[in-house]
Amino acid sequence: MKTILSGRSGTCLLIIIFAFFPVNSLSADWETYELIDKLLTLPGPGAPVIHDNYVIFTASSQIRRVGVSFAHENFSSVYWYRQLLIPQDRLGAEILPGEKTVRPYKDSGLQFHVYKVPENLSELEYRIIINGLWTTDPDNSRSRRDPVSGLSMSVLSVPPGIITHDPLRGLPNGLNFVYNAPPGETVTIAGDFNGWDPFMYELKEGPQGVYSISLPLAKGAYQYVFFHRGRRYTDPSNPRRIYAKDGSAASVIVVP
Repeated sequence: MKTILSGRSGTCLLIIIFAFFPVNSLSADWETYELIDKLLTLPGPGAPVIHDNYVIFTASSQIRRVGVSFAHENFSSVYWYRQLLIPQDRLGAEILPGEKTVRPYKDSGLQFHVYKVPENLSELEYRIIINGLWTTDPDNSRSRRDPVSGLSMSVLSVPPGIITHDPLRGLPNGLNFVYNAPPGETVTIAGDFNGWDPFMYELKEGPQGVYSISLPLAKGAYQYVFFHRGRRYTDPSNPRRIYAKDGSAASVIVVP
């Protein structure tokens, strides 16, 4: 699978191109503007990067096939990396042999997988699959040996405070919204329930870096986004979203 990402005036265009090999998970619940921006600013392949309640695994795009599998899932699933393509400046770009025009996208040099951290998990134990060979992560120095199987596993500590949040676990006649951000910030929420006013509802911080608000809402479907540092973000904890013609997105939730 190849993923094409590009920034565009505060929004991001995301296009998924499926390669010939099968992929066991095609969910796109990580595709928020903030995570896409994080991917675009990575200098290259390296150690896993923790961002909110997600971990970004990366590897060189020169490796034919890379995947990751986790101990808490009994290594029953393999999550294959996607190749990241970026827009190419066509001025002075090389035309490949056998082609008449410059390709609009070029290889970024990395492939990746974004994994959502399960709730209340303090560590991730995992193994990397490189061209069919199971091994520890070459970019992570922390590892331990499983005393039962004798296998070596890479270990990644998950910082406290990461929350996998369900908005429906709140008021009986409403929604409880949670957003993770650095301490001391201002976070607001807007949606079709308040005319998309970005100033009406401000989330309160507590504990540190975790912002929340409970809104009494009648039964029905609602669209909403968070506002943080002057930009709008979909809910990282809610995979359901809708896209406008300009590429902007909003999260969608239903009050039963």
